[in-house]
Amino acid sequence: MTAPLSQVGTAAAMPALAGNRPEDRAESERLAAGFVRGDEDSFALVYRRWGALVYSLAARSLGDAREAEDVAQQTFLAAWRGRHGYHAVRGPLPGWLVGIARRKIADAHAARSRRTELAAAHAAREGAGVPGTAERPEAALDRVLVAQELRKLPPVQRHILRLSFFDDLTHVQIAERTGLPLGTVKSHARRAILRIRRSVAEGSAAVR
Repeated sequence: MTAPLSQVGTAAAMPALAGNRPEDRAESERLAAGFVRGDEDSFALVYRRWGALVYSLAARSLGDAREAEDVAQQTFLAAWRGRHGYHAVRGPLPGWLVGIARRKIADAHAARSRRTELAAAHAAREGAGVPGTAERPEAALDRVLVAQELRKLPPVQRHILRLSFFDDLTHVQIAERTGLPLGTVKSHARRAILRIRRSVAEGSAAVR
């Protein structure tokens, strides 16, 4: 992938929506053909040409730059894995990418709703005074430290942990969704968890 799409303004996506000139259409068709063949250079060009469009759609819907970045990444990974499902006779490539993006955006909203429901259920249990649910100060500190360290992780590791803990996906399912080798998913998850555990342990010890 190229530089973070959050650094690319929405206006940069607008030319991708035009493309009415014959030379633009010819170029788009050439890129689409190379993309479907599995040409990685064509894939990189497709990402650079329409990545900002996908990102801007996600950002407007989700209102969160980090989630929009994740959705854009998921969209292009899904498009690459399913590239043989694209047929030019059914419409231009950017329209096909937008369709995938809309599904990924819907998935992101659903995941957000699940997290909100879990948080609300937890708060309800505490508010009802359910025995054993009062949170220790150390547990609150650990949760803050985990959230901080999660933001510090490399994008790929952060994305894998979110899929694992927020979407409840197995390593095999994560590998299928991202297109990454299973061993790579496991190693990323292991390194990320070890890093977070070490930071939480050091942070908790520092305040004792």
